[in-house]
Amino acid sequence: MSAEAVRIAIRRPVRRLFVHQLRAEQLVFWRSREAAFFIFLFPLLLLVLLGSLYGGHGRFQHVPVRWAVLAGLVGYGCANTSFAGLAIQLVLRRESGVLKRLRSTPLPPATYIVALLVSTLIVFGLQAIGLFLLGRVLFGTPFPPDVGSLVATLLIGSAAFAALGTATAMAIRSAEGSSAVVNFVLLPMAFLSGGFGPTKGYPAVLRAIGDVLPLTYFVRLVNAVYLHGQGFWTQPEALAVLAGWGLAGLVLSVRTFGWEPRGR
Repeated sequence: MSAEAVRIAIRRPVRRLFVHQLRAEQLVFWRSREAAFFIFLFPLLLLVLLGSLYGGHGRFQHVPVRWAVLAGLVGYGCANTSFAGLAIQLVLRRESGVLKRLRSTPLPPATYIVALLVSTLIVFGLQAIGLFLLGRVLFGTPFPPDVGSLVATLLIGSAAFAALGTATAMAIRSAEGSSAVVNFVLLPMAFLSGGFGPTKGYPAVLRAIGDVLPLTYFVRLVNAVYLHGQGFWTQPEALAVLAGWGLAGLVLSVRTFGWEPRGR
């Protein structure tokens, strides 16, 4: 048997394992009422509430403020799904022994991690579509002018926040405190970064804190692409900051990732 034939024979079962695990991850997510609501539906609910609160007459960066609210909630949804949702899942599975048991199965660790990340990306992709559809129906917000650039932006943000979420999960020792710790980070970050609407009226000290947070730069990217029809590459500073945060999260994840429970 040639070397190429051996590689093909190896890839086929790995591909089947990946598809099986990805399907399992999707089933687990959608069957969990808590996950389906707080991770998937909550940003859509916030769009209804905040879109109604801001009304139809205010403007932000020369566009209706409701458009900016939608862009901010796309950013919040990315962090909520790829950062918070992933971190909580990893902590719960590690502390309940699921990750430890997976090590004794034929499923390669890399295949499991990739399937989990792809499942997270699918959830966020569906959520982003839901936000744009809901905004269009309720508030007349436009669809993205450059879908390709928006997709690239969402992939970049998802990768950065997934790396940060994995690193955060490794720093949390107990399943009981995972949700509290993650939301203690996520909610203030979303408030300070424009995830819940424009921050131009905030005090200078709050805006200064927001200027060092990764979500601020992801929201800027979404604003550039969605509100102004620019390519994501027109925001090199935002891309560099997101890449820096994502790289830091990746390095910490690789150095600290563990499969064994820690809180016992």
